[in-house]
Amino acid sequence: MKKIVVLVGVLWLVGCKYSVNSQVENIQITVNQVKEHVEFLASDDLHGRNTGTEGIEKAAKYIENIFIKNNIKPYFQTYRDSFNAKDVVGYNILGYIEGNDRKLKHEFVVLGAHYDHIGTGKLVDGDSIANGANDNAAGTSAVIELAKYFASTKSNKRSILIALFSAEEMGLLGSNHLAKKLHGQNIDLYTMLNFEMIGVPFKDRNYVSFVTGYELSNMSDKINEYASSNFTGFSEVSKKYNLFRQSDNYAFYSEFKLPCQTISTCDLSNYDYYHHVDDEADKLDYEHMASFVNKVIPAIEAMCNTATKEIKMHE
Repeated sequence: MKKIVVLVGVLWLVGCKYSVNSQVENIQITVNQVKEHVEFLASDDLHGRNTGTEGIEKAAKYIENIFIKNNIKPYFQTYRDSFNAKDVVGYNILGYIEGNDRKLKHEFVVLGAHYDHIGTGKLVDGDSIANGANDNAAGTSAVIELAKYFASTKSNKRSILIALFSAEEMGLLGSNHLAKKLHGQNIDLYTMLNFEMIGVPFKDRNYVSFVTGYELSNMSDKINEYASSNFTGFSEVSKKYNLFRQSDNYAFYSEFKLPCQTISTCDLSNYDYYHHVDDEADKLDYEHMASFVNKVIPAIEAMCNTATKEIKMHE
């Protein structure tokens, strides 16, 4: 996060409403799957994944190889969407999963997360590598597994753009670049859901996750309806620190003025290692992460399959 103090089939009901009873049955995201991604991305070998470094190049190649292996197409000519990031070149990694409906495939759901981090931090016990496990190897891991799921099931009527952003830590540069580019190309964006810091659970909430900018749209209510659970809620801490503006959803909201929000299970109150060298892979709860991804899949399926755009901004 930027610095600051799958029944797999598609069911239709009367009136072409999507069934919220869709369940992740045939494909379950496992603990080992999410853990493997985090352990690679947050390893010392990647030196904190700062934009423009050899470490983030290794991360980009890792993601690209997963896309190739799972037959996820590039959205542009290649997977890389390059841009100038101050004095270096940054690149978002983009994958495209075409919708299976003749009309709805022209509408897009963007699933995003930033895969960069800050590189180094304050020295602690001889360690200066800011590995960025929760921030945001965790969110990247979730988006990778969501991409693999939809590429395998092809259960999305709307098209899905998988966007893994670079230079978030430099001021949301990657998402700003991509949002402007897509807006200029007149993409028919329905909604954007960004995944940020989902590596640890809340211990004192009656919900699993929160959505930033909670009051701006019915995103949270619709996710809960589609997931058939109290999956998301309102975070006072998120509102206090205006986290809605602090991650890659904000560039898309700014350009499109549509529901573009971040989903997270950490609002800075339940993790002590934000931008800290101890944000390591062994600090995360992988059972929680796998459960989170499995629970969010039916909600994203519904977003991709409802007959109309049900997620809307509040007036």
